[in-house]
Amino acid sequence: MSGTIDSQSVEQTRPRSDRDVVYVGYRQRGRAIVEKQPGQEQLTPNRSLELASHSPSGFEWGYGGSGPAQLALALLLDYSDDEEVALAQYTEFKNQVVSQLDCTGPGGRWRLTGSDIDAVLRETSDEAAAPSI
Repeated sequence: MSGTIDSQSVEQTRPRSDRDVVYVGYRQRGRAIVEKQPGQEQLTPNRSLELASHSPSGFEWGYGGSGPAQLALALLLDYSDDEEVALAQYTEFKNQVVSQLDCTGPGGRWRLTGSDIDAVLRETSDEAAAPSI
């Protein structure tokens, strides 16, 4: 694995409807819940735990710890359906996105679209490919 991923080719291989997916996070009885919409399908850490076990107890967001790392990996794995992309990008995705998510807005939820994820993947892939001076 080279560490650089061509996110544009990943984006182009997904059907347009997949790019329109929305992930919504909120708390229910103190527990972090993440849903994939449309359809309110609940995202679980199970699949991502097979790649890296940061937080078997579940997801978190809003800081840079193990729960946000598991969420970042799970989001990228679910969205891209590509283990290589998810593993190569999730740490940066956690730092740039998941650590900044907040449930204090309207309705106490955060919202992350497929377009948001694509933009971050493009940005981090471009940075990884750029030579350092």
